[in-house]
Amino acid sequence: MPATTSSHWKSKLTSSLFIVPYLIAFIAFTLIPIIYGFIISLKEYNLLDPVHPFVGLDNYKKIFTDGTQENDLFFIGMKATLKFVVFSVPFLVVIGLGFALLLNALPAKLRSLFRSIYFIPYAVSATVMAVIWKRMFDVTGGFLNLLMAKVGIREFDPIPWLMDTPFVWFSLVVATLWWTIGFNMIIFVNALNGVPEDLYEAAKIDGANGWDRLKSITLPFIRPVLIFVLITSTIASYNVFAQPNLISNAGDETKVLLMGILQTAYTAREIGSASAMAILMGLSIMIVSIIQFKITNQKE
Repeated sequence: MPATTSSHWKSKLTSSLFIVPYLIAFIAFTLIPIIYGFIISLKEYNLLDPVHPFVGLDNYKKIFTDGTQENDLFFIGMKATLKFVVFSVPFLVVIGLGFALLLNALPAKLRSLFRSIYFIPYAVSATVMAVIWKRMFDVTGGFLNLLMAKVGIREFDPIPWLMDTPFVWFSLVVATLWWTIGFNMIIFVNALNGVPEDLYEAAKIDGANGWDRLKSITLPFIRPVLIFVLITSTIASYNVFAQPNLISNAGDETKVLLMGILQTAYTAREIGSASAMAILMGLSIMIVSIIQFKITNQKE
């Protein structure tokens, strides 16, 4: 075998070894649980029953049969989840990019300070986040209602931020933005650092203003990252659980799909039906992500 061919194969083998740990983790913690979950979804799997007979697609049929508990929980949950995705994802992408642009415009000495300030909420637990925002949005003693009463706005008619629409969705989106926007911002900051400075200099010489530079240079250069943030934000919003579960008092309006799956699994003890709901949820996320990728990745 020629020396160049041997060296080529050694290089390929060495580079392939770097993905082995990720591949093992993917198989152990993603692929096998998905396959096992699908198998359970084909069984009548009651936690109190030691026997779990195979029932085929019956658990899926229950979800699409009117009047069943599985049907109610799945479609109420899917409706609330989709609302949250539509309300939150545009803000998560646009505001994350906006913060990243603001950070890049700051003097270098201040960037680290503000980057830490924006990212700190991402490190707090869901419980801490919920306590903070329940205090902020509480109907009777919440900061926002007290502030509005102080300045003479709705003094005798406090806003039910956590109980009625559309206020409850506003509250959940604001809490989510505060909690998670730092992650998207850091990804955008790294992408913006990769845009060549000489392009901006050439555009300035040609008389391009800030909007022209953003539209013609920045956005085309960071487009792959933009698509990545859009898709990951959508997937994360699909998996929303802590915010509505810990903050909201709006009942079915904010009863998202994960709450329905949890109720089916541990209150009704129907693990088979809960697994079927989770599989359908996963398929729904996959379809939406593929559509987003196809639309945003179209060549101009």
